[in-house]
Amino acid sequence: MQKLSIVIPVYNTAIYLKECLESIINQTYSEIEIICVDDCSPDNSAEIIKEYAAKDSRIKYIKHTENKFQGGQETLV
Repeated sequence: MQKLSIVIPVYNTAIYLKECLESIINQTYSEIEIICVDDCSPDNSAEIIKEYAAKDSRIKYIKHTENKFQGGQETLV
């Protein structure tokens, strides 16, 4: 069985994050890694990810040191 990587971009997603993570971890295919990339979200998304990562070793937490903005753009036109 091959491992599937799921990347979740995180910025102000706290209200949806638990539902998202629950949906992924409860799939029948268990050979997954869940990579949550926090783009300096000001809400409590980081705490939610850390809580889930403590319970499930398939969840990896990556936090940017500064906001990278959507798609790497720093300004919107």
